[in-house]
Amino acid sequence: MKMSSLKIYYLVGTIACFLPFVLFAQEPAGPEEISNTGNTTDLIDVYRSVAKRNPAPRVVNDSSKKNSFTVLPAAGYTLQTGLTALLAANYSFTSDKYPHQNSSLVSAALNFSQRNQIFLISQMNIWAKNNKYFFPGEFRIMKYPQYSYGFGSKSLPEEKFPLDYYYIRLYGDALIRIGNNIYAGPGYRLDDHWDIHQNLPDSEETDYNRYGYAKKAVSSGLAFNLLMDTRDNPVNPGKGFFFKVVARANMKGLGSDNNWQSVLLEGRKFIPLDHGSKIIALWTYNWFTLGGNSPYLDLPSLGWDGYNNTGRGYIQSRFMGKKMIYDEAEFRFRLSHNGLIGAVVFGNAHSFAEWPSNQFEKINFGYGGGIRIKLNKFSGSNIAIDYGFGALGSRGLFVNLGEVF
Repeated sequence: MKMSSLKIYYLVGTIACFLPFVLFAQEPAGPEEISNTGNTTDLIDVYRSVAKRNPAPRVVNDSSKKNSFTVLPAAGYTLQTGLTALLAANYSFTSDKYPHQNSSLVSAALNFSQRNQIFLISQMNIWAKNNKYFFPGEFRIMKYPQYSYGFGSKSLPEEKFPLDYYYIRLYGDALIRIGNNIYAGPGYRLDDHWDIHQNLPDSEETDYNRYGYAKKAVSSGLAFNLLMDTRDNPVNPGKGFFFKVVARANMKGLGSDNNWQSVLLEGRKFIPLDHGSKIIALWTYNWFTLGGNSPYLDLPSLGWDGYNNTGRGYIQSRFMGKKMIYDEAEFRFRLSHNGLIGAVVFGNAHSFAEWPSNQFEKINFGYGGGIRIKLNKFSGSNIAIDYGFGALGSRGLFVNLGEVF
């Protein structure tokens, strides 16, 4: 693809991040939410009916949505992990004192994978004081053997090489409302990798060697956040949009190996159709490292967003670079009238800067479809089962607890 076309894609992808600013003033009043009727069925209803344990359907209303706790032993699958046994839990709650406060969510999942990966991931989105304050956070600890494929969007599958490491991520933010659905505030970011091994002969050259191999790497720094969020449900939005800017400055004075900076621009838009039974969902995720020298494992990489969901159709870490542009669209619709079963079709496009030129030279695409099974109608959470296709024969099954975005 010619560079002029890539520059146009770069421009369009970046503008897409700012599209919610334009749409904010034009946000239409959404239709009545179908999830608030008594006709929605989830897996808990099915179990109660089959087990003849009070088979009457549980009706979703304002009082029933105050608190929702789900614990689920389950199995998952991605190209990166293979089969995964997990224990997942999420707790969604609202405030008795502030009935119009957004629902808060705390989730955690302990995973044991077929490929000897062990990882605990916990995330929270806490609202307080009638949405005046917002406290998002993330913690993960991982023992994570994986493959890396080197820099850029032109890397080939046969260029992969094994990596094994331990990893701790600790992110936390404190945001205050500065306008209608607009929040800003500081945060802290820690990415700590140690005991990193390539499991290769010393003589074998990889992009990691050329970039600067290290057995440990620490990135520690402050962040500034700007957030706009009008989604009706952060777990499974039916309408609204989400927009986030995160500027991060890693500093040796805070324990970082190097001084380096990054900027993340993310936007999501949810457009309801047919009284909410169909939804067009749009996602853009653009991640750029700036000054300084980021550790190899902290560079922008496919599948390393907060929920590890970018790049359906490809294995995690399939592409990486100092700059990343990512766009995705998904069409969501019901298959059963009671909302128990749904389906999606999706497509994504992404490009990573080559190294050492730091230029975009190729765009890769992914596409596919899947089904949704309503796990808990009070929180709106689904079990997502997708099959995706990518370039050079890449394909695979992707199973998630919750929507991809």
